[in-house]
Amino acid sequence: MLMFLKFRNFSHSIKSTRPKNQNSCFELFRFCHFDSKLGLGSSSLTPTLSPQKPQNNVAIFWDLDNKPPKTVSPFEAAIKLKTAVCSFGFVKYMVAYANRHAFSYVPQVVREERKQRKSLNQLENKGVIKPVESYLCRVCGRNFYNNEKFINHFKQIHEREQRKRLNQIESARGKRRVMLVGKYAMKMQKYKNAARDILTPKVGYGLADELKRAGFWVRTVLDKPQAADVALKDHMVDMMDKRRAECFVLVSDDSDFVHVLKEAKSRCLKTVVVGDVNDGALKRVADAGFSWQEILMGKAKKDAETVVGRWKDRDVLKRLEWTYDPEVEKNLHGMVYEFDNYESNDECNGNDSEDGDMDNILDGDDVGCLQKEDARGWWELDSNPEVTSSQSC
Repeated sequence: MLMFLKFRNFSHSIKSTRPKNQNSCFELFRFCHFDSKLGLGSSSLTPTLSPQKPQNNVAIFWDLDNKPPKTVSPFEAAIKLKTAVCSFGFVKYMVAYANRHAFSYVPQVVREERKQRKSLNQLENKGVIKPVESYLCRVCGRNFYNNEKFINHFKQIHEREQRKRLNQIESARGKRRVMLVGKYAMKMQKYKNAARDILTPKVGYGLADELKRAGFWVRTVLDKPQAADVALKDHMVDMMDKRRAECFVLVSDDSDFVHVLKEAKSRCLKTVVVGDVNDGALKRVADAGFSWQEILMGKAKKDAETVVGRWKDRDVLKRLEWTYDPEVEKNLHGMVYEFDNYESNDECNGNDSEDGDMDNILDGDDVGCLQKEDARGWWELDSNPEVTSSQSC
């Protein structure tokens, strides 16, 4: 018993003399849990990220001369279009082409809305009707119960302030101009957001500004017939030559773009058409076609998954197709020729073969008869086989 107590005190003293760093190391392993299948020095402890496949680049080309948005605002149409097209890949380019007449054109829906607003203003001025909710100025926060007073307030105060800011920025140079732009950036953006819903555009209905706000690169061409179509075709062909996109989305109903879509398909590029004509020539040539109603309702985004799956199946079948490679065929024929020479050398060296056994079985006369028959052409047919066989032998 005494010896056991001494041994216990001796072991306790050894534990107390251990270095603190070592104890902290062991304490760390107590609270850290590792997988039993992995070692401490294994490189599998580090997180591994699975490599993602690169997405296809998508380019949107919008022909505004033949397909301007009518039922909805341009900004909403552009955002819905981009959302639907994102299912085909990464939207890298968004371009819209038109002449100045397309930007000055006002749709019938917008005209009717302006007429209704004008009649409501007249009734509000006479006191016949009163708006349910007040008109809130999103710049200063004031409320108005008359639309014309609200618009006059916005023009006389906020529009004048905006004009002063722009004049200061244009007259400044160098560092002062940079400081003014940074100082008025938030106020100018706030004014633009408020003026978009209050002020009526002087030309058109804000088509170019709304598309630019949605991220489109808007190009204005010369006032010549088919100028926008020619510029759009040249831009698409240029992007095909430089391989900047793998999927082309054309927003148009003009059948003049059929040749461009065929050129894209001949280069193994994917094509999608958006237009209101259901059985148009463009949709018959393209890989997929959608209407504006399907774009706005979100149906095109769901159908895009089916189209992408069909494209993947087509790519797999294309990789499985047999293609003629002269070098591979040459090497293959060389291997077959060497194999035939190897067999003929074995026969010459006295190896067992069926031909050798046949020579031992046949007599000399039979062999001569067979050689004569082999010498005769395959086209020499005999009318009486018994007579000819006796004569030949």
